[in-house]
Amino acid sequence: MTAAPTPPLPLDERERQRLTVQDALDARKTREERNRLGQFATPPALAGDIVRFLRTLLPAHQPVRFLEPAMGTGSFCSALLSGLPAGSSGVGYELDPAFASAAQDLWKGLPLEVRPGDFTRAEPDEQGFDLLVSNPPYVRHHHLSPPDKARLRALSEARAGVRPSGYTGLYGHFLLLAHPWVRPGGHSVWLIPSEFMDVGYGKALQEYLTQEVTLLRLHRFDPRDAQFADALVSSAVLVLRHERPPAGHQAHFSYGGTLAAPQRSEAVPLATLTTSGKWSRFGTPPSDEPAPTAETRLKDLFDIRRGAATGDNNFFVLSEDRARELGLPAAFLRPVLPSPRYLKTDEVIGDAGGLPLLPQRLFLLDCDVDVGTVEREHPALWAYLRQGIEQGVSDRYLCANRSPWYRQERRPAPPFLCTYMGRSEAGNPFRFILNTSQATATNVYLLLYPKGAMKRALEDRPGLQREVWRELNALGADLLKGEGRVYGGGLHKLEPRELANAPADRIGALLGAPAGARQPLLLEVG
Repeated sequence: MTAAPTPPLPLDERERQRLTVQDALDARKTREERNRLGQFATPPALAGDIVRFLRTLLPAHQPVRFLEPAMGTGSFCSALLSGLPAGSSGVGYELDPAFASAAQDLWKGLPLEVRPGDFTRAEPDEQGFDLLVSNPPYVRHHHLSPPDKARLRALSEARAGVRPSGYTGLYGHFLLLAHPWVRPGGHSVWLIPSEFMDVGYGKALQEYLTQEVTLLRLHRFDPRDAQFADALVSSAVLVLRHERPPAGHQAHFSYGGTLAAPQRSEAVPLATLTTSGKWSRFGTPPSDEPAPTAETRLKDLFDIRRGAATGDNNFFVLSEDRARELGLPAAFLRPVLPSPRYLKTDEVIGDAGGLPLLPQRLFLLDCDVDVGTVEREHPALWAYLRQGIEQGVSDRYLCANRSPWYRQERRPAPPFLCTYMGRSEAGNPFRFILNTSQATATNVYLLLYPKGAMKRALEDRPGLQREVWRELNALGADLLKGEGRVYGGGLHKLEPRELANAPADRIGALLGAPAGARQPLLLEVG
């Protein structure tokens, strides 16, 4: 007697197994390895919310053919198989062999084809798809090899009609490369980092979203409500219809809460989006501060640069005691400020020799003398550099591209500094620091160097530096956060160009004020 075939496992049981397999596969890699590979699984609740929202856009009973180009173990596929009409089927791509094999076992016997391999190298399916849903790999551009980056840029342009920046991460290339895979009139939904909304390298994605497809919805989660527990990223959901936008189209931007029940939403005309540099201002709660209008920006008064990128702070930044113990020549040691975490004051004063009066003084090893001369004339320094060679410091990217490898970037002591990253729980996440010492800083700070009329005024009016510092601190948290970007967990960040764009009319007005005159602070108005 022939045994009856084993009935297929119900979807909810398969999903429970998937979560167990997901945890086991994640445990095989360190967090750093998963970060480089962009392996951050979509939380099941979020996948379910997105699929339920999709049902409001799709025909009620019509089967759907769907695609997931970076399926992992199948979080989205699980939600799609459960939530789409009967008769729906799908295809999922997965690059990691272990994940692909697990997905094939998990979804065996269901209308889901798992294709092991690299989606970015696959040719578009001639049959096409009604729907694409994906959480593409969040791999930053510096983890892409130069040949692969060139390949992805060229292919993205050919597929989507826009030329991405060299700083575009892998998730951006996935979005552009997938364009011809979706049938005209079909939909795609992307769970991606929201950083593209505000940064220069996001312009190509913004161009694609306003010209090549119809952007139906852009939902940005509250950064304090991180969607991925293991990734510091602020997330957004894009809902697209694959046809060019009709005349007068308005995209719906929403913020906070869930896709179905956001805290705030607004319709934004495409004409507004195409002329706006920052999309994160749309759909968000209004600020308590009025939007500034300015004729003067910080970039008109200062050259703003990131601090020195050493390649290895643990090797190149030494305490005073350590430098003395090693016998390193004073000529090759520059005073440098500690990181913001350890700098407890917002005013750094120098002694008679310009060294900062701080509890612990640090020095940056900076030498432009060639290797042969160092070996002959500075044996103590050569002994220390040999340690760096043995430890692989000289082979690190920044060091390997310098000559000699132990020479630092030119960063004179700045009169003003700004911390470029911080959280807002205690108020302003950014601090402006007044520096009257000869200490420089590493790339955990932004350095403000006066130029033009500001430089001349500071040279002629010694008391002006403190007035400028006071006005920098009066710029306000909302203004600076509006210029910058935010990551998961409420971590705010300012890049040099973003700080340079901050309104500075009040600081510019100080140039015309009499020596010693004090301008009223914003906080004192009224």
